Amino acid sequence: MSHFHAVVWTDPHSAQVLQFDAAVALAPQVRSHVRCRRQHGSKTYSEHELFDVVCDALAGSTEVLVAGSHVMQTEFRSYVHEHRPEVATRIVGWQTLDRPTANELVALARRHFSSTRAAATMPMLANRSRRFPDSQPVARQPS
Repeated sequence: MSHFHAVVWTDPHSAQVLQFDAAVALAPQVRSHVRCRRQHGSKTYSEHELFDVVCDALAGSTEVLVAGSHVMQTEFRSYVHEHRPEVATRIVGWQTLDRPTANELVALARRHFSSTRAAATMPMLANRSRRFPDSQPVARQPS
């Protein structure tokens, strides 16, 4: 069953992937990553394994919001751009967050997706001259 939206929350040792649509939210698909091992003294190998599992769990979601610490977002962004570009194109937002519950994550993601949908349907206010070609700047009257 594919859902339209997903929200991901990551920390160095675990991740939550919640997929949802307007009516239902699925239980978290990735809870913890137990294979935490170092390769040549770095943590990169274990994080890449975690990020790979997260990307696999995002299959079927067309819009993704990524939440977590700024450091983990940077590392995940780097990973998806380099190793999983098909996932990178579906990420529509990044949110810095500290240890939310599953319900808080879904609420945050629903607010994010509804606000971006509303912003996409609003006319551009910065291009007022294009919207109103007949409008002229108002001249100030001398006092």
